[in-house]
Amino acid sequence: MSIPGASDSIDAATFEQILEMDDDEDEREFSKSIVYDFFTQAQSTFDKMDDKIKNKDLKTLSELGHFLKGSSATLGLTKVKDSCEKIQHYGQMKDETGTRDLSSDSEALEKVMRTVEQAKREFEDVEKVLKKFYHDEA
Repeated sequence: MSIPGASDSIDAATFEQILEMDDDEDEREFSKSIVYDFFTQAQSTFDKMDDKIKNKDLKTLSELGHFLKGSSATLGLTKVKDSCEKIQHYGQMKDETGTRDLSSDSEALEKVMRTVEQAKREFEDVEKVLKKFYHDEA
């Protein structure tokens, strides 16, 4: 099943596994509740990230990136997952692959800030696509 507008932002096979848990393909109550819970969780996590950026708390930013990476991966939200993985690495003072050390806290924080903004945009894009999929385009 393809999701209109998803392009490479949603892994169809992973999302399909969530959809298979729905009792009613027309209502899709189960998958919709999981997806909408994720929307709430992601927004809350981004708010926490903004706060931790102000406090320059790289350790917590890494933990928040790891947390959101897991939930976005469960739904197959590949771009959000990839950005959150980078946030996790930057918060650990590593490069985006997690293999090389970064030179300073300020470098890591700058990379976190840019990547959080990117993740927010990716989240907004996928949120629109999924709301349209669930016929909820308010």
